[in-house]
Amino acid sequence: VALVGLDVHRPAAMDQLEQIAKKVKVPVFLDKEEKDPARIYKDNEPELKKFDIIIIDTAGRDALSEDLVQELKELNSTIRPVENLLVISADIGQAAESQAQKFHDTCGVTGVIATKMDGTAKAGGALSACAVTEAPIKFIGTGENIGDIEPFNPEGFVGRLLGMGDIEALLEKAKGAISEEEAEDLSKRFLKGDFTLIDLYNQMLAMKKMGPLNKVMEMIPGMSQMKIPKEVLQVQEGKLEVWRHIMDSMTKEELEDPEKISASRIDRIAKGSGTKPSEVRALMKQYRQAKKLTKMMKGKGKNMEKMMQKMQKGQIKMK
Repeated sequence: VALVGLDVHRPAAMDQLEQIAKKVKVPVFLDKEEKDPARIYKDNEPELKKFDIIIIDTAGRDALSEDLVQELKELNSTIRPVENLLVISADIGQAAESQAQKFHDTCGVTGVIATKMDGTAKAGGALSACAVTEAPIKFIGTGENIGDIEPFNPEGFVGRLLGMGDIEALLEKAKGAISEEEAEDLSKRFLKGDFTLIDLYNQMLAMKKMGPLNKVMEMIPGMSQMKIPKEVLQVQEGKLEVWRHIMDSMTKEELEDPEKISASRIDRIAKGSGTKPSEVRALMKQYRQAKKLTKMMKGKGKNMEKMMQKMQKGQIKMK
């Protein structure tokens, strides 16, 4: 896979693409001095033939900007891409139809990427673009980070619009955050009632990998309808980060056997982690509640274990 920067109009566009390429560890081809995007592509074409997939970033443009539309038409003729993806904001509204029609007439849109799906807009404009171009939505963007773009799942999309969640997307996030072996080991320990601060720490790391809490909550059926303020979720995320620093200041013995943590140890841990003793106590309270839950689930039988294993493997589907 390789990236190609052909946005010669937006300031710092190529710098931004260069940063993205470094993060995902793929080569990027661009020329910050050249103002002709077709020339940039032609100059790099021999090298680009070595790659299976080439993602080309072109400048954003309005359908009324005739010079930019003509530039796009010439690029399409020069490159002859297999896919032409129209990136359209979820909050574009009624302008989507005319925009989509113009670009479809110019280069033949084969798919749509709907961005800003983490906002209040419901992507009616993106759906209008699909109707006009007869092209499907292929990806949706739910944030500004690399992991915030995901393949479009019609059932999950409708489920989120109706506040019903998206279990399949949640399971995909979970599989990316924790390996199948780790999840199976954790579920066995959980069902046996064996739960230490190390387990809690690993759970927090997995949650962090899954992304912001507000996005994870949207995927859980019923949770989006609860209208939990974003500020509340941000406070909770802050707590998780503080607790992680606290556990980093604990010894292995304390992590494996939290009951040994006395008042004097709490003071030492707080000082070492740059936190307050009250925050250490709050973590211990959270741990004891989680421990109590594991004891309640202990001995519930094989059905629970089988269900958890199926969830880890993504075998449970929502119909």
